[in-house]
Amino acid sequence: MRKLFAVTSVCATLWLNCAVCSHAQSVSAGSGTVRGSVQDQSGAAIPGAAVQIQNPVSHYSRSTSTDAQGNFEFDNIPYNNYHASATSGGFEGSEQDLSVHSPVPVEAKFTLKIGAEKTSVTVTGAGDLVATDSSTHTDLDRLMIDKLPLEGSTSSLSSLVTLSTPGISADSNGLFHGLGDHASNSFSLDGQPITDQQSKVFSNQLPVDAVQSMEVIEGAPPAEYGGKTSVVMVVTTRSGLGMTEPHGDVTTSYGSFGTASGGFDLVDGGKMWGNFISISGTNTGRFLDGPELTVMHDHGNEENVFDRVDFKLSPKDSVNLNLGFTRSWFQVPNSFDAQNATAWNGLTVNNGGLGPNGQPVGSEDQRAKIQSLNIAPAWTRLLGSNIVFTFGGYVRRDQFNYYPSRDAFADFTPDLQLQTVGQARSLTNAGARTNIAFVKGIHNLKAGITYQHTFITEKDALGVVDPALNAPCLLANGNPDTSPSLTNPAGCTGSLQTNPAFVPILGCYDLTRTATLPVSDGCPNSSSGLYNFYGHADIKELALYIQDTITIRNWSISLGLREDVYNGLASSSQIQPRAGLAYDVKKTSTVIRASYARTMETPFNENLVLASTGCSDPVINALESLSSTPCVSKGPEGPGWRNEFHAGIQQAFGRFLVVDAEYIWKYTHRPFDFSVLGNTPITFPIEWISSKIPGYAVRATVPNFHGFTAYTVFSSVAARFFTPQISGIGAVPGGSSVFRIDHDEKFNQTTHAQYQPWKDGPWFGFTWRYDSGQVAGAVPCAGGNCANGPNGTDSVVDVSNLTPDQQFEAGLFCGSVHATPTTPISPNGLCAAPQYGSTFLSIPAAGTENDDHNPPRIASRNLFDVSLGDDNLFHGEKKKWSARVTVVNVTNKEALYNFLSTFSGTHYVSPRTVSATVAFHF
Repeated sequence: MRKLFAVTSVCATLWLNCAVCSHAQSVSAGSGTVRGSVQDQSGAAIPGAAVQIQNPVSHYSRSTSTDAQGNFEFDNIPYNNYHASATSGGFEGSEQDLSVHSPVPVEAKFTLKIGAEKTSVTVTGAGDLVATDSSTHTDLDRLMIDKLPLEGSTSSLSSLVTLSTPGISADSNGLFHGLGDHASNSFSLDGQPITDQQSKVFSNQLPVDAVQSMEVIEGAPPAEYGGKTSVVMVVTTRSGLGMTEPHGDVTTSYGSFGTASGGFDLVDGGKMWGNFISISGTNTGRFLDGPELTVMHDHGNEENVFDRVDFKLSPKDSVNLNLGFTRSWFQVPNSFDAQNATAWNGLTVNNGGLGPNGQPVGSEDQRAKIQSLNIAPAWTRLLGSNIVFTFGGYVRRDQFNYYPSRDAFADFTPDLQLQTVGQARSLTNAGARTNIAFVKGIHNLKAGITYQHTFITEKDALGVVDPALNAPCLLANGNPDTSPSLTNPAGCTGSLQTNPAFVPILGCYDLTRTATLPVSDGCPNSSSGLYNFYGHADIKELALYIQDTITIRNWSISLGLREDVYNGLASSSQIQPRAGLAYDVKKTSTVIRASYARTMETPFNENLVLASTGCSDPVINALESLSSTPCVSKGPEGPGWRNEFHAGIQQAFGRFLVVDAEYIWKYTHRPFDFSVLGNTPITFPIEWISSKIPGYAVRATVPNFHGFTAYTVFSSVAARFFTPQISGIGAVPGGSSVFRIDHDEKFNQTTHAQYQPWKDGPWFGFTWRYDSGQVAGAVPCAGGNCANGPNGTDSVVDVSNLTPDQQFEAGLFCGSVHATPTTPISPNGLCAAPQYGSTFLSIPAAGTENDDHNPPRIASRNLFDVSLGDDNLFHGEKKKWSARVTVVNVTNKEALYNFLSTFSGTHYVSPRTVSATVAFHF
């Protein structure tokens, strides 16, 4: 196996050398090196001394032994503060604190005195728990990640961020919203910027097995980060560099909904090379969060391969290569309306479930497939004892395919989906990055350039499957005539009247008509019944930045300047100052901080061409106008800009507790949101004119205390957005008003506690998540600006705009009558306001609804997760067996993430899931 790894590594290195045409090398951005020596009082080297570094808050810990010359080295160390120690038989131990915040190697020298051996290290100072940083961040290491009860392996990285970071509003399917902005999050993967969406309905995430540590920056971002910066996840992947013998894991698990997972990882290396590889896969009957508590049509699978190769070509040069590929395939969950497939029948003269083509209509059967490929080589050269040069490149590609039902008419659900749609979309990022890091005296300086070229291709195929959407004729009572034989107003004879709203161009793509409109009516010669939209764009982005952290006694001053040049469907450039100040009151272990950042927020790339040009397309324009509001072209989407301010305090209480709290103000021009194309599942970005987001975020951590560790995070963020919408499909002129966007949440918190009574014994983990509830979609209520039906009043609620199943999903009731998938809360949809309510929603009382101060919300929820495990069942040394049981949503709480969200629709949280995992470690 080691020979195979060596061959793989040599091939990768040769490829890298050819790519950079020099003795190029790469090391992870976001990680550094600690090296040094251990000697006695006479200056003689001490070989075999044990050296350890650890961070009690992030739980990071590494150990090694000195070589024959008394030297040691730790590579791939995540940026943070560390407590280091050296011990050897016959000597007193020695300890010191280290700060790793640059790729420039940190030198540590230990001098041991002859005396009683000290075999263990205890962090005794509260100063080890606080960091004099001007920007708030959360640090997580693999030791903590391994024991968190995470929901599912297909979005574990998102679950990890949601459960450990303050200011995160949890959404369905691995999506999360950081500090009030819609998914304005980015990853830095070993220095590679990834700003595209990472939820599992858009892309495939890095498997959590490949993560060594992660720093989540929720404070003002340093100048090196741009694009989408509400939350920045700086990920350091696992590496084999410095490993003296191979070790790995074989894991298998099985759980609820037939979820079966398996994984294998292996790490090997030496002083000059290293290789880490991870292979994993999951097959489950509940891949996505569905619109019903009952799981229907929700099968999916995912396969991951990740490989990281490291080589030291010389004492000054090193290279690394990240390779990753993930494939996922999944069904789109059905509602009862979609599963029963009888809705079409109600508009087709009671034809016994047959479509206009005379064939039986089955259940909705929409599916999707995503393939993600990532290649990222990099080279690092030590130019001097305090200067490091890094050059890297990357290519990342997402291929997204959305498949409609095999029978197009199965895709029709009244008021929900009126068109069938398929999509083939690709998103390719190719870029290069380079930077120089310089550390000397009071300065920790970094300057760099990043260039990225994004290739976007969008192919959509649409067809109308609602016979009433664009009917050529009206019946005598004014209702649409749904006869499949009529294709244009010329056939409106007898009692039939011409429909003044009929759009001829849409008639070309109306699959409910048995005949196709002729070319004379404006239809293309080769019309197949589906309209094909094609869009392509090249997005070029250039970023230049310089930043310096200046440490003067107890002060830490962060200064930065960044310029972004964006050239896509729209063009923009901005100079963005960043500044921060922190003061360490060492006597009380207190850090006071404040920071400011100006950021340029780049548009989302997913369906960006459709969003920017759709209103200029006659078919998309007509489809959107019939489905919602007139489509007015506002030009292409361009970058927005933000001014954000942070002020906070970090306080350690002895060595048992550290609290980090901050207040945030964010003011954004042209903030982004998402909408949907007509009544289809295709989403696209839009822009509002501005947003104001104040809030606070707090994290309290209990480091290891006799085997007990814990943390709690809580936050409150007000996401206030202002109209009008200024870009994207559906943009209409209008005055200014304020509303709470659908991911606004008043309060959320997560508490996690973990106990392991002795080092190699069993452990227990417990997580409590509370969410006060995001803003809901179009919920009927009385008075105010409610989405009341046509017969509603200030004292009567009309829910007739919702199907019985939608009323059931929302948990609506009228008095003692609760909606079912087939029965509404009342025969005519009317209910007196005092008798109206919901088990899953918080609905404003009659006359109190206000889009800004009192909108309808998802009801609050408490979710509890537990895990129990043993990492060494049979007390082995080099070969170990482990087992764990994880239960997510222990109380089987029935609750919603969202309801009729303009972005994602309706989704339930996961019901109780139980999984058992067994692993072999060698």
